[in-house]
Formats: sequence, C-alpha cells, structure tokens
Amino acid sequence: MLVALLVLTFILTAGSRNYRLYSSSSIQSDHPVYVYLDDRTGLEEFAEILDSLKVNVDIEELKWAGRVLGWRNYRTGLYIIDDAHSYDDFLSKMARGIQDPARITVLPGSDPERFALQMGAQLKADEDEFLELFSDSSEISREFGLTGEELLSRMLPNTYEIYWTSSPEGAVRRIYNEFNRMIENRYADQISQSRYSLSEIVTLASIVEMEAKVADEKPRIAGLYLNRLSRNMLLQADPTVIYAVGERRRLLFKDYRVDHPYNTYLYAGLPPGPITNPDESSIRAVLQPEEHDYFYMVASPNGSHRFSRTFEEHRQASEEWRRWIQEQYRIRDELERLEAENSSN
Repeated sequence: MLVALLVLTFILTAGSRNYRLYSSSSIQSDHPVYVYLDDRTGLEEFAEILDSLKVNVDIEELKWAGRVLGWRNYRTGLYIIDDAHSYDDFLSKMARGIQDPARITVLPGSDPERFALQMGAQLKADEDEFLELFSDSSEISREFGLTGEELLSRMLPNTYEIYWTSSPEGAVRRIYNEFNRMIENRYADQISQSRYSLSEIVTLASIVEMEAKVADEKPRIAGLYLNRLSRNMLLQADPTVIYAVGERRRLLFKDYRVDHPYNTYLYAGLPPGPITNPDESSIRAVLQPEEHDYFYMVASPNGSHRFSRTFEEHRQASEEWRRWIQEQYRIRDELERLEAENSSN
C-alpha cells in the first residue's frame, strides 16, 4: 500500500507539473500586449517585464517553468501576447527569436525628416539611419536609380507588417516593393499610356497630395494642373513654393519671388522632383483625372477649393478669400484685445 501510495503521489505530481508546463492557458491576456526586448534578456529580467505589463500569469511559476524547460534567455524582438499561451510555446518562441511582426504606418505628406522620425518611433532602428537612406548618394538610391526625393516619394502610405528589428534598408525595401506592386503593376497600362513618365506622375501626385485637404477633390485638382501643363501655363502650385522656402507655413507675398527650381510661380512645367510621398489616391487622381475646363483655384474657409475657368472668375474668388482672411485676423485681434483688457482688470 505504501508503494502504491508513493507511485500515485509521483503520478499526480508529475501530471500536475506537466499540466502546468504545457497548459495552453498559462499566460493570458484579454487584449494584445506588446513585449519589446531591446537586448538579449534573461529569465529574471523577462519576468519583471511581464509583471510590469500586467499580464495574467503566475510570475513565480513562470520562472520555475523557464528553468525546468531550459528556456532561460530570450532574443531581441517584439513578441505579442494575445489570448492564451503555454509556457513552453511562448518561452521557446522568444528563446528562438521567432518574432511577431509590428504594424508600421507610413503617413502621406512626409519629408525625409518626418519619415525618419515616424519609422524610428515604430522600429528599433535609429531615425538617423533612415535619414541617411534618402540622400542621392545612398547605396539604395543608386541601386534603384532614384534621387533621394524620388525614393521618399515611393514610400507608399499604408500600414505594413515589418519585424521590429528590421534594418532601415530592409524596411525601406519592403515599402518600395509595395509601391511597385500597388502602383507600377496595378496601373501599368495607364502609366504606359500617359504622356508623362512614372517619376513625373509621382511628382504631380505629390503636389496634389499637399494641395488637397478634401480627398474627393484630388481628381479635380489633378485635372486642373494637367490643364495648365497642356496650355504651357505656369503651374503656380503653392505647395512647391512651401517646399522651396523650406517651411510649412502660410506663404507671404515675397515667398512667391524666391528663386528656386521648385518655385512653379517662376519656373514652367513640373518641378525637378516630388515634394513628398503621395498616397495611392493622389497617384490615381493623376492617372484618372477629372475632365473639366478649370484652370484656377483658390482655397475656401472649409479647406476645400473654389475652381474657376477664367482669370476674372479667379480674381473675384481670390478677393473674397482675402476678405475672409482679413476678417479672421480682425476677429483674432479683437479677441486678443478683449482678453488683455480683462487681464488688466
């Protein structure tokens, strides 16, 4: 009986240990928890990280399981805890460095500095490493036969799954390949039929991207610019002047006289290159523009534009816009004056 009792105790103990080690619900979370390991991490340090993230797990049992299973050191990377996992599955995954991909968002309307900052905040790589890729002399720019501005313009806005530890060059290649798939391949027929090269299409799309505050206006704005180009009129696109002066701000009258090859108020045709990374809808707008006879546009208070066919119509719309702007300044000054009076009282 004693032997039988010892055998039963052994079986129950072994069964309990085995269940605890391999139970599919040992580590649980009712929402995704993102575990970032900056460096190779030991069991004790990992247990502290997990404890700080409020994951539903017995920390002491986790450390016991790691020692028993032999998974005591974990590789750099991003690991996501969603739903439930066994100790063996999750610890072995990290020990072997089988990462979960991070969801990386590329925003439209970026410049090299903004793009590098966005990517540096979402991936392990330093933002300066990204910035270096968008110089004309970078190896990846030369490999693709693009200038730094052109390479940036191919950073197609979207959400991507990229490993957190990916190198800056690897991440840029991933996004560039998506541009080829989503733009070059999908719109191959329309690009081949266009009177403009792909680089020129993207350049015009980058201007549309920066000009259009209302997405539905993109095909109309693209049509207007194409109308002006077909008549050999100056493009007169404010976003190119903003690019020329190097500041995103309200333009002053003197800014339109800045002698810069990107100033389309002074230089005819398209600028030498793109001014930002347009999204697919901006590129599609250039390939599928609205057909109309508008040649002029001016901003409206709601962020949209008023479109005109003749310069006289445009002059009147511009005057109304200037009066609206002046009224806003008057209201602002009056509010500041009243606020100052109230403060003094």
